[in-house]
Amino acid sequence: MHDVLDMREMLRDEIIQLRESGHVLDDLATSAGAIDAASDVEVRGRLAELEAAPMAAGWPYHEPSQLEAIEGEQPAAPEPAQLSLDESALHGRILGAWLGRCAGCMLGKPVESWQRSQIREYLQHRRAYPIRDYLPPAEPGPHDHPPLHPSWAETTLGRIGGVARDDDIDYTILALHILDTYGPGFTTADVATEWLRRFPFAQLYTAERAAYRNLILGLRPPATAVHVNPYREWIGAQIRADAFGYVSPGDPAHAARLAYKDARLSHTANGIFGAMWSAALVAASFAERSMGDALRSALAAVPARSRLAEALRGVADLRARDLDWEAARDAIEERHGALSPVHTINNAAVVAAALLWGEGDFTRTIGLAVQGGWDTDCNGATAGSAFGAMHGVHALPAHWTAPLEDRIRTALFGFDGARPSALAERTLRVALRPMG
Repeated sequence: MHDVLDMREMLRDEIIQLRESGHVLDDLATSAGAIDAASDVEVRGRLAELEAAPMAAGWPYHEPSQLEAIEGEQPAAPEPAQLSLDESALHGRILGAWLGRCAGCMLGKPVESWQRSQIREYLQHRRAYPIRDYLPPAEPGPHDHPPLHPSWAETTLGRIGGVARDDDIDYTILALHILDTYGPGFTTADVATEWLRRFPFAQLYTAERAAYRNLILGLRPPATAVHVNPYREWIGAQIRADAFGYVSPGDPAHAARLAYKDARLSHTANGIFGAMWSAALVAASFAERSMGDALRSALAAVPARSRLAEALRGVADLRARDLDWEAARDAIEERHGALSPVHTINNAAVVAAALLWGEGDFTRTIGLAVQGGWDTDCNGATAGSAFGAMHGVHALPAHWTAPLEDRIRTALFGFDGARPSALAERTLRVALRPMG
């Protein structure tokens, strides 16, 4: 799936991406049979032709990819809450964010990309619904559910001994490394350099793998984000953004600008907006008193006429109508269920809903993020990260944090075996520096 070296697959997925983003294809679209029968030259020619696909008349969204244009489309930000944490308290919040991210990621990893009905059936059969702890492993023998993610042997209840390798955590560590190494003035080219130095190609996925391929081909940002990259509005940049919030506590606008520089290597439009929103959300969570306030603050990072902003406003409206969780999640499904399970927009909506309906309880928050389905490890990680930033490490129950054993497996060269406690201390040092 999503093999960025397979140009036929790229053509099929590019047609979907263009239709979702308001382009008119008319005779530019190619049938599945014609794609399979086409020569390599013909496939590449079709991909080139698609670059000229016009926007539909009356398309109601405006979704730029350049920072100046993005910021020109952002709504007025609410008055920011003042950060009132001493160094010790800030450290506890940062450690809570790291551990919340790790725990949420581990919780969601076994059922990554499952439908929420499948997750519910799986858990109800094992008397583990709603989620109260890490997911139970499957029994031996034939099953009536999809296979668990191959990592299940180290991410399910009773089998966890440290944080299993996952790209959600790899990117958070790498972002901290970039900030510590290059400072707040890092460039997108610096991010590209560190990807090539630190990541094996096959340990990146979808948009990131396409951008990596483009770097090898000699392209440079922002061309790396758009050349034969039909995943440029998927969730990858959003999952990379939390560390920019960690080092910008109480300053969501600054966090969003940092996230932009990272995201533009591989993403455009809503893919970038998701990263800016996620970073702003985490940054705001250090200072705001409620998740509703943090989400309102983070929404100011998203262009008001974008599909992502519309989706996030829709979640806030569902909450204002006092719907219960299941009814709210049904509404999100109806509005965004046609998107890929790893798209930015639908998953951001699930994260926002989990934070609102989680009502200040860590178990409920990451549980809802995972029970919501789609990109479960990413959503659990982001929700856990924001929760930890707001409530601190002492609000995370020990049955979530103790199995992590203060140890992370990572594919990131030079960082395997990193300790969340040490990463939090390093993050604090970066956060206390003048960030410019």
